[in-house]
Amino acid sequence: MIQFLLNQTLVSEQDIDPNLTVLNYLRNHKQRCGSKEGCASGDCGACTVTLGKAVNGEMRYETINSCLTLVSTLQGKQLITVEDLKQGNQLHPVQQAMVDCHASQCGFCTPGFVMSLFTLQKNSRHWDRHQTEEALAGNLCRCTGYRPIVDAARQAGENGADDSFDRQQQQVAQRLTALRSDQLQEIALKGNRCLLPKTVAQLAELYLLHPQARLLAGGTDLSLQITQQYQTLPLLIALEQIEELKQCRLDEQEIVLGAGASLTHCYQLLKTQIPGFAQILQRFASLQVRNQGTLAGNIANASPIGDTPPMLLALNASLILQQGSQQRRLPLEQFFLSYRQTVLQPGEFIRAIVIPKVTASHNFQAWKVSKRLDDDISAVFAAFNLQIEQGVIRDARVAFGGMAAIAKRAAACEQQLCGQPFSSATIEKACRALEQDFQPLSDFRASAGYRLQVAKNLLRRYYHQQCGELTITEVAGYVS
Repeated sequence: MIQFLLNQTLVSEQDIDPNLTVLNYLRNHKQRCGSKEGCASGDCGACTVTLGKAVNGEMRYETINSCLTLVSTLQGKQLITVEDLKQGNQLHPVQQAMVDCHASQCGFCTPGFVMSLFTLQKNSRHWDRHQTEEALAGNLCRCTGYRPIVDAARQAGENGADDSFDRQQQQVAQRLTALRSDQLQEIALKGNRCLLPKTVAQLAELYLLHPQARLLAGGTDLSLQITQQYQTLPLLIALEQIEELKQCRLDEQEIVLGAGASLTHCYQLLKTQIPGFAQILQRFASLQVRNQGTLAGNIANASPIGDTPPMLLALNASLILQQGSQQRRLPLEQFFLSYRQTVLQPGEFIRAIVIPKVTASHNFQAWKVSKRLDDDISAVFAAFNLQIEQGVIRDARVAFGGMAAIAKRAAACEQQLCGQPFSSATIEKACRALEQDFQPLSDFRASAGYRLQVAKNLLRRYYHQQCGELTITEVAGYVS
């Protein structure tokens, strides 16, 4: 059984299909139809709702895509939808701002925008355009009404006032804290099951017993098999309740990121340690996806166009893997075997990602080439990490995504760089070596020739940036 608060109402669910999304739960089980399905893939934000969590006795609010979030994620949280915002006989200040600024046209996307603005107001008590744009980047307006929506965000931010959620925060946090349990939980219906372990030890034992189970972390990728491919996943093991997997820390020599830590959480740590990495994370899908998706999930799905594996390869990252009570440490470059295939053994899972601090140099840079700035999949992703001493390249780690069946380092390119002067002549030799490293495919995102040319140009771009010669204005590592 799982328990959560639907606004202020305690809900207990046991006989419920774990393949059910929060969106369909709201619409079909609770008749809350404000949240809409626009894409069923986390792209449009029409389904946006807010999850409240109790952290150290205080409430923390995050937006999520309810179309991608499975019901097991609700355990121990507060679910807030657009139906909950009204303050007595008055609209919520965010809703009123949308009315005052004429920010709703057809109205289909409006509830999602309202929930994103509501959550922004809860996390920032003043108007900031960058924060607003980041909060709304995952919400699409099909009527192109963004200016009045931004105006509404500004009005709500500048005129922000306490609401019923602020006044009830302490009480809600206490209620959510009381819902915590160390016992294994389960929901099931018609043969479909989801197990919710609370410790890594429980997870390891369960996964050994059920190696055929699918591990559910953020679910932003796995859920697409349900919402887009109409598959049924008969056995899930949800990782959301395992706090140990969410821990991130800085050691003297390493940066350790828990496999269950959300990308939003990882960003908070990495923005001071590896700014180039954190800068790219701001373009990883949308805020709703980053609040749910995990770094380990982006690695484990072994997608050739994942944003984080090339960066981690360039940073010489390794993985801590666990099977039962046994752990092993594996360099990330040995993890990927082929398209969507990894070295993980039955019952084995990623426990943490480790980045050596020595590789997090100021020379690290990554670029994502995509058609849109936000919420888009890369055609080519490049990460460069050169150690340069007295004008000589002492070590080079160059990695690409979108150029092969897996994210991989460019070995021939690196060989041409190492031990050579950091000069345009060296870079040109390394560019030619990329032709040995990759024979990319053509698909609907880019042709093979385009990908190879872009890869070479990004290496040249890196050189000119490091030399201080790059005159093109860059926005968050974006290359169109």
